[in-house]
Amino acid sequence: MKNAIMAFVVILLAGCVAQPVKEDMSAFQAAAPRSILVVPVINKSLDVDAPNYVLSTLPVPLAEKGYYVFPVNTTKYVLEQEGMYEADRIHTQSTESLAKLFGADAVLYVTINRWDAQYAFIATTVTVDFDYRMVSKDGTEIWKEHKTMQYSPQNNSSGSPLAMLVVAVIDAAITRAAPNYMPLTQQANQQVFVLGQNALPDGPYRPKKAP
Repeated sequence: MKNAIMAFVVILLAGCVAQPVKEDMSAFQAAAPRSILVVPVINKSLDVDAPNYVLSTLPVPLAEKGYYVFPVNTTKYVLEQEGMYEADRIHTQSTESLAKLFGADAVLYVTINRWDAQYAFIATTVTVDFDYRMVSKDGTEIWKEHKTMQYSPQNNSSGSPLAMLVVAVIDAAITRAAPNYMPLTQQANQQVFVLGQNALPDGPYRPKKAP
């Protein structure tokens, strides 16, 4: 009887676990964007170089999905010529005016929430955390996503516990001194735009698969 009750409780709790929710893509499908303008990234981290690194990773997965992406360096230059130097200010501009300036169908806004490495003696955890938001040229939000990625170096060497500890400490110190954010950022973009549950639908320029 006791085992039966425990089994029932386990089943009940399993049924209460929240499942990932697939977002409604009807607004995106109605807008049917062909071209995407990626504007400079808002940076809430302490790394002043993070926005440029993140900005450079965004065009590839979008192009892989079949969308025309305006060159991000050209976009940044044109916006600066219009007197818009800071990402925070650019994100407050109307999407309609930004899209019209470039002739884009949609504008992608990205915010860096975290871009850091936390050191704890024998382990360093590198974390990136992003908010993505896409708005159509008429000002309608058509897609959004949030992604957090973490990485901690794993020591797979065999040997004495002391030797393994020394190696772990050295690896953690190296990661702390020069954390490699780019692989995490690229993985986050791939999962958000290409592979995730709420990934973008294929765009008009994605090659059709052979039957």
